[in-house]
Amino acid sequence: MAGHNKWSKIKHRKAVVDKRRGKAWTMCARAIIVAAKQGGGDANFNISLRTAMDDARYYNMPNDNIERAIKKGLGGGEGDDYVPVRYEGYGPGGAALIVDALTNNRTRTAGDIRLIFTKHESKMGVSGAVAHQFDQRGRIVVSSKTINGDAIFEAAVEAGADDVRAVDTDSEELPSWEVLTAPERYTEVLAKLKAAKLSIGETGIDMLPNLSVTVAGQLAKDLLEMIDALEDNDDVKKVYTNADIPDADLAALE
Repeated sequence: MAGHNKWSKIKHRKAVVDKRRGKAWTMCARAIIVAAKQGGGDANFNISLRTAMDDARYYNMPNDNIERAIKKGLGGGEGDDYVPVRYEGYGPGGAALIVDALTNNRTRTAGDIRLIFTKHESKMGVSGAVAHQFDQRGRIVVSSKTINGDAIFEAAVEAGADDVRAVDTDSEELPSWEVLTAPERYTEVLAKLKAAKLSIGETGIDMLPNLSVTVAGQLAKDLLEMIDALEDNDDVKKVYTNADIPDADLAALE
């Protein structure tokens, strides 16, 4: 999982977040529709729906919009026939990439993603080409002004988490950590961390790298430009990479 904490900072660059803020609600609604359609409308028994709703709340999506998306999923609303698709491949510097999307037109989305890979002199692979370099883990970002790292670790482990990693503990405003857990324990751990009065940030069940590759210099810049292009695509939900960009290169790119 080396480099993942640095990647958390990369993907939260302020300019990138601001640029995509308008897309977030649309993608959250799609995820809720798909989850409700596949597993029902009760978040207590549908972990995918629960995760999608948590993601929507992270982006401050109004409850009315969330409920409307659930109803669309249960009712199979016209024009809302989205399905999850995944693309895998290698980007600049040999970095492995997983691209998760929600689409109502597989042919269009596959063509768009393939074009982005081609433009950045990268190669799409078959299903499973790079998935073995990632593990599916629950990920919960927590923050606190009053609780130190040791106390955060104890609270997380007591809640059933597997590990706690520093994300931005140097921040004077709100130091942050990421709590990692098995997917099946994600909902339980999240509930306990909320009960512990910790500030909850981004949450979800993500694909986190178990094998990293260092990408530096111009290749790092090329990789980030490619990921920006992927995330700008209307159908793309999340992009994961195992790239480990050195601090000096990351500072220069910022």
